[in-house]
Amino acid sequence: MTWLDYALWGVLPYLVLLVLVGGTVWRYRYDRFGWTTRSSQLYESRLLRIASPMFHFGLLVVIVGHVIGLLIPKSWTEAVGIPESAYHLTALSLGIVAGVCTLGGIALLIWRRRTTGPVFSATTVNDKIMYLVLTMAIVAGLATTQLSAGADLTGGHGHDYRETVSVWFRSIWILQPDVAAMAASTFAFKLHVVIGLALFTLFPFTRLVHAFTAPVGYLFRPYVVYRARDPRSTTRTSRPIRRGWG
Repeated sequence: MTWLDYALWGVLPYLVLLVLVGGTVWRYRYDRFGWTTRSSQLYESRLLRIASPMFHFGLLVVIVGHVIGLLIPKSWTEAVGIPESAYHLTALSLGIVAGVCTLGGIALLIWRRRTTGPVFSATTVNDKIMYLVLTMAIVAGLATTQLSAGADLTGGHGHDYRETVSVWFRSIWILQPDVAAMAASTFAFKLHVVIGLALFTLFPFTRLVHAFTAPVGYLFRPYVVYRARDPRSTTRTSRPIRRGWG
């Protein structure tokens, strides 16, 4: 291991956590009105109806896959009767489908933002950097999945991130970063992790911060009462016109 390994895998994660937590608290205290996605649906909705669900549902599967792959040790899945081959096949299959959907969704969102005049005018430099890093993270993640799938199809064995990246990730939370485990990973996974750390660093300062806000209160809000139309009439003009002050 080199000093760069210790810097990247032993020090950088804690700096990113500090910026993520501190930046989010700062944003919530001093920029509550800016805590929004800055929706542009008013300007264009046709492409948004396709791109947004594709991106968000694909991203949801990606997040669930990352949580399972990084937090649940291999010994736990084997203990409940899930062989490594079945886990690997399922992870690759869902990962490729979810990755393609997420990449397709973000590509449509970027195309919409670039080609729709009012939407492009409302795009800030902050947004452009966010879209760039987010796209890089998706492409890097999909590339690692494709490399693993390609190794399996050719009869080889792809890199098992559950023995390197996952071990390192879990060690961060007990304040004993396993730098050696991450250093033993491949360049593709290291690149994906670095881009991911960059994305989390940007999180509090971009529109991505809305991911931390769940509209729980919407489920318990009171009903909105509307004035009902008189069932005895079919049109507004059928009602008798009353004289003023009468």
